[in-house]
Amino acid sequence: MKQLIQNLNSGETLLEDVPVPLVKAGCVLIQSTKSLVSLGTERMLLKFSRSSLLEKARQEPARVKQVFDKIKTDGLSTTFHAVFNKLNQPIPMGYCHVGKVIAVGAGVTDLQIGDRVASNGAHAEVVCIPRNLVAKIPDNVSDKEATFTVVGAIGLQGIRLLNPMLGETIVVIGLGLIGLLTAALLKINGCRVIGIDIDEKKLDIARENGIIVINPLQNSSEKVVLEITNGVGADGVIIAASNNTNDIIEDAAKMTRKRGRVILIGVVPLSLPRSEFYEKELTFQVSCSYGPGRYDADYEQKGMDYPIAFVRWTENRNFQTILSLLESKSLDLEKYVSRVVDFHNYKEVYDHLIAADSIATIFSYTASPNLKSEIAIATKSFEGRKGVVGIIGAGNFTKMTLLPAIKSANIKYIASANGLTGTLLAKKYQIAYSTTDYQQILDDKDVDLVLITTRHHVHGKLVLGALRTGKHVFVEKPLTIFEEELDEIQSYYQENQATTGSLIVGFNRRFSPFVQKMKSLLGNTVMNVVATMNAGSIDASSWVHDPSIGGGRILGEACHYIDLITYLTGSKIVSVCMNAMGTQVNEATDNASILLRYENGSTGVVNYFSNGSKSYPKERIEVYAEEKTLILDNFRSLHGFGFKNFSKMKSSMDKGHQEQFQRLLDSVTEGGEPIIPYSEIINVTKATFGAITSMKNKAWVDI
Repeated sequence: MKQLIQNLNSGETLLEDVPVPLVKAGCVLIQSTKSLVSLGTERMLLKFSRSSLLEKARQEPARVKQVFDKIKTDGLSTTFHAVFNKLNQPIPMGYCHVGKVIAVGAGVTDLQIGDRVASNGAHAEVVCIPRNLVAKIPDNVSDKEATFTVVGAIGLQGIRLLNPMLGETIVVIGLGLIGLLTAALLKINGCRVIGIDIDEKKLDIARENGIIVINPLQNSSEKVVLEITNGVGADGVIIAASNNTNDIIEDAAKMTRKRGRVILIGVVPLSLPRSEFYEKELTFQVSCSYGPGRYDADYEQKGMDYPIAFVRWTENRNFQTILSLLESKSLDLEKYVSRVVDFHNYKEVYDHLIAADSIATIFSYTASPNLKSEIAIATKSFEGRKGVVGIIGAGNFTKMTLLPAIKSANIKYIASANGLTGTLLAKKYQIAYSTTDYQQILDDKDVDLVLITTRHHVHGKLVLGALRTGKHVFVEKPLTIFEEELDEIQSYYQENQATTGSLIVGFNRRFSPFVQKMKSLLGNTVMNVVATMNAGSIDASSWVHDPSIGGGRILGEACHYIDLITYLTGSKIVSVCMNAMGTQVNEATDNASILLRYENGSTGVVNYFSNGSKSYPKERIEVYAEEKTLILDNFRSLHGFGFKNFSKMKSSMDKGHQEQFQRLLDSVTEGGEPIIPYSEIINVTKATFGAITSMKNKAWVDI
């Protein structure tokens, strides 16, 4: 199928051939019929992508500071590699979509195959969308009309926050598509509406809809509004404009009456003029997209609706409202359609999008017979070869770390849930096939090594699936976040060692040249090891913190340092104790200290903290043994104290990924022992679970 993407680095807009996504639980698969080009959002992305690197930096000053902080801690080369990889990651375009349901995921009971629906899907021939972001289209509403559902909900949510009363005077600043829709909805609500814009074409459309219009290039907006309201001022202002000047908010404040309301649904700087807001006691609020539920993973991804008695208007109920207004013919949107373009002729739109004066452009789709979950990228032969790789997961780790490290390997497949990320990586690294169905990898007898880099909650399931096909398995840490899955993996592996491949977890730090040097200097001796991770905070809404998806950062990340200490000590953990900061602790904690006791008498401490400065280096390892000390600073420098023939070692950051994957590929193609002993993987994983149990029970846990 085809999907439209934007490259933020080169500025190219491309129609990419990608495999069709599989329907997921709680979602529906939709074959597209129409989609609306959002001129505001998509023009903004286009402008950003086509600007120079310096101009991009000027537009994102906060990110520039992050870059400089990263240079200080990680070095220039590592930082620039990360920045350019991020910019080279194309993003899907579009969010106003209409189509027919062609598959229904588990748990969706109120939609059926054949239903016409509106959603926030991208410009693509097929999309997979969570149920709460999909609304059924009434029979008498055309697909063309329904494409306005999502963009209409943006204006509607701003109106709900403004809470206008019948007869109030409301000003809409910016009469692009969202502004015009907002003005039309306010008219339906019984308001007197004043629209402000400098584009005469947009003003004409607004005037035809009964809106009082002002061109600020010809008249003072403030003066005209005061004249219309007999010197009182507008009851409320909705800013639907996108501009980089603060004048718009200042003008809004000046034309608003005392104790009036100002709502922002557009994009302008947020520097409020204090005197106007203070003297008039104005209320200001920013509206978040389509409404309550937006960016809430529980609502959008897990389908957990808000109770209607407490949250009357969710984003989905806002979608339904727009469709109801279209059904009753209260809202007439035909006049806003500038043109309808065949999807494959996208260049007609995007080549002139920045300078376009149209209001709404709609893509029309022709049903494609070529809906496959796999597409061929490069022609290669894998028959009879060893070390043939299938990758499940195409996220940041795969892009930034895995593929650069194994680019010369025999990679036959890469699987991604949406098909796009996997396809882009397949083209870059000449991988033979991109697929959205990972089962094809497991069923292919050519593949003897499966690399799993998905979100944590499916690690265990995928590991078991790959082991049962007799393949070697590498899974990026953790092995699993569910203890029952660990038991199942152990049971299967022990019973089938003779027929299954090796099992490796991505504990890469033990393969760092710095750690290898430490191991050679220390030998087999009893030691004390302190590993401190200045992890930095991650937004509380991130999937990493979700116990059912990420498992929390202790299970998902602190396991790295437990394994590292295990490798250095050359012993197994016998007991563990963890204490977390705060009085209310759970799996989501990311400020904790873990104490480890080892079989040979060594001790380990893992300090995993998220409350430190991001300008301080992330990782520090200290080892104390036999009146000697080693200090590893952020995998960039190693200092030794008390050693006769060693004092320091420095290089660019090296956390061992390259060495780890090279050894893994060699072990698969040439045979030999697994690069990490199975017993150590299980011991470390059990210790990580034990740390969580210890925290909850406030006691040491034996492993």
